[in-house]
Amino acid sequence: MDEKQRRTVLILEDDRPLTKAVCDALLERGFDSIVATTVLDGIKRLEDSKRSIDVVWLDHYLLGDGNGIDFATKMKSDPRWKNIPIFVVSNTASAVNVRAYLELGILNFYTKSDHDIAKIIGDIEHSLAEVSYA
Repeated sequence: MDEKQRRTVLILEDDRPLTKAVCDALLERGFDSIVATTVLDGIKRLEDSKRSIDVVWLDHYLLGDGNGIDFATKMKSDPRWKNIPIFVVSNTASAVNVRAYLELGILNFYTKSDHDIAKIIGDIEHSLAEVSYA
């Protein structure tokens, strides 16, 4: 896949070993990754990225102030980013949190312990393919 066709995933995750595993798996499937660990850093990455971000891999718990809901709220309220798909991957599957994500328009919520990285990346690929042909 040439450089122009490569897709970029913004990963917001506080677990370093998991972040490395996700980056490695994405690279194997032809994706580039940009990593952030805080809400502010994630927004900065969206603003500063030389390439467009195609999808966001978002954990609920992040370092610093704020959580995944805070990030998703900021992202979805900005016209530049509101249409970028967000895949929430977290061990926090409380009804309140899931409802908050659904109300923000996030359709993909995965409990880390119930889904493997390859399955989630497959869903990301499928989602991006649907957008490409829409």
